[in-house]
Amino acid sequence: MGWTVTSDAVAVMLREAPAALPRECCGLLLGHGAAIARAVPTANVADDPWRGFEIDPAALIAAYRAERGGGPQLLGYYHSHPTGDARPSATDRAMAAGDGRVWAIIAAGAVCWWRDEPGGGFQQLSCSVMPG
Repeated sequence: MGWTVTSDAVAVMLREAPAALPRECCGLLLGHGAAIARAVPTANVADDPWRGFEIDPAALIAAYRAERGGGPQLLGYYHSHPTGDARPSATDRAMAAGDGRVWAIIAAGAVCWWRDEPGGGFQQLSCSVMPG
């Protein structure tokens, strides 16, 4: 399946990552099917936000409620690696739910796309940027 993402969503992620330094930024990826329309920043409530992320549970609950009410689907999550590369870390693998959602990881001014696979693995995705 070919994934798409809006240029606006990419711009949000690329703006949020340096703004959060030296901490990791994080947020939600919303859209429909295989089309990511929006990146929504959330608070990083991790105990150690310099080395990990935890999306604010209230933001997750709100996204699930909106989806059930006919709003955009929660397609995945994004976060930054301030001192690493844009590959899933050991911490990411340990946190992964294996639910098939998209993970966008921002590092060194680039976004890489991954799918959270069952068993703690990640598959790299190709994601085309669309206007909007």
